[in-house]
Amino acid sequence: MSAAEALHLQPIRPGRLDDADEIARLLSLLGHVTTGGEVARRWADWAAAGNTALVAPRSDGTLAGTAVLHRMHVLHRPRPVGRVTALVVDLDARGQGLGRALVAAAEDACRAAGCGLMEITSHVRLAEAHAFYAHLGYERTSLRFARTLDE
Repeated sequence: MSAAEALHLQPIRPGRLDDADEIARLLSLLGHVTTGGEVARRWADWAAAGNTALVAPRSDGTLAGTAVLHRMHVLHRPRPVGRVTALVVDLDARGQGLGRALVAAAEDACRAAGCGLMEITSHVRLAEAHAFYAHLGYERTSLRFARTLDE
């Protein structure tokens, strides 16, 4: 029995608004605590900007994982930049190759969207994730600094 069969996985597909509750659950596992209602409220504007999420659905309707993608046009590059801003695999599905499959699907989606560079952002505390990305051939190329802005 393959890992996909054991996990009752369906093929990876683009996320939909009706996945909001499950995407929120997975993002919360990653430390981005949110609700399905909050994800749903942001969905239209986020998707209209050319962003997407890829999801790995199970046959029971739950999601085993997601990759959240953003496409950015920057002045210093001739083609858009694709960025995975969140990648999370559910606890019971880890170690089965699903993270690798989600990254490959993200690369395919960004390539199809005309992107010339693929980036993955990851919180500094996620050392295992950094090792995983390096294993997939990603290099640490920059630092990102963040500051919360007052409303």
